[in-house]
Amino acid sequence: MQMALGLARRGLGRCWPNPSVGCVIVSPEGHVVGRGHTGEGGRPHGETQALNQAGDAAIGATAYVSLEPCAHHGQTPPCADRLVAARLSRVVIATGDPDTRVAGQGIKILEEAGLQVDFGICQVEANRLNQGFFNRIMKQKPLVTLKVATSLDGRIATKEGESKWITGPEARARGHLLRGQNDAIMVGIGTVLSDDPGLDCRLPGLGQRSPVRIIVDSGLRLPPECHLVETAAVIPTWVITTRPADAKSAILEKRGVRVIGCKADQGGRVDVMQMMQKLSTVGITRLLVEGGAQLNASLIRASLVDRLYWFRSCGIIGGDGLPALPSIGLKMLTEMPEFTLVREGRVGKDTWQEFEIGH
Repeated sequence: MQMALGLARRGLGRCWPNPSVGCVIVSPEGHVVGRGHTGEGGRPHGETQALNQAGDAAIGATAYVSLEPCAHHGQTPPCADRLVAARLSRVVIATGDPDTRVAGQGIKILEEAGLQVDFGICQVEANRLNQGFFNRIMKQKPLVTLKVATSLDGRIATKEGESKWITGPEARARGHLLRGQNDAIMVGIGTVLSDDPGLDCRLPGLGQRSPVRIIVDSGLRLPPECHLVETAAVIPTWVITTRPADAKSAILEKRGVRVIGCKADQGGRVDVMQMMQKLSTVGITRLLVEGGAQLNASLIRASLVDRLYWFRSCGIIGGDGLPALPSIGLKMLTEMPEFTLVREGRVGKDTWQEFEIGH
């Protein structure tokens, strides 16, 4: 099952709106005869790849699957039926699929066909791996990971706005790895206007894993000549705005940018709750947010952040620098959002910590 989960991780960021599923086929003699994971765009499924690789060696074998096999007819037949047709003897499933088209039906198909089904092996790990898909199905929002890179005292820029580079090349490389593991990356318009970023994945060999680039831009200030617009035909680029009917929309759309309209909140900015619902509707399961400070604060205030990656350099900027988070309207310590540290490490001279909300 650990091998199946490892295979599933390879598909993260590449198979939305589907989950990434890993499958390993083990012969009665204990040999691995087939392996697979969900392909780009959700096809082919991991079970299909593994069964095709195993061929007749799947007869009497055991399949280890990181998520309950699908039970509905979509672009391909149900994977549960494929497993039955392959004449396996046993299927081991890490966790269930909450999609109403599956939700226990995949297990039912297997059991009614006489296969032994074991459930719950490595379930905690599988649930965490599938959290983006689960969020989209059950909460109508993607898994939101907020990534912040700061000085030791929590600043993201000097008082003059200089921010390149607070952390070193090793930390930035790890940040690019995060990009490759998410369906989309989001920044606010302020970041675009000040930095003109690329928001792609620039790790060797992972250039094709650049996520969808999303700019939150209430007033539709995105410059048509900026790098994101110039490369929209190469890497999908979306802008979320409260002014989708603005004449500038046609200019951006002609350049290949997708304009998504969203209602405004009381402050006139994009309503972040509706924004997340819309992203879920179009299939985004895993969203990496790289700021800036106002966007970070709005997502924290709305309790939309699920995970937090915090990179810290060893340098100090001081109190006149730009903080990672402006006011979130906190009045009492009992209202403070609490995160739990789940992993940490060093990259070059810098440190990183991964947190999860509410655990």
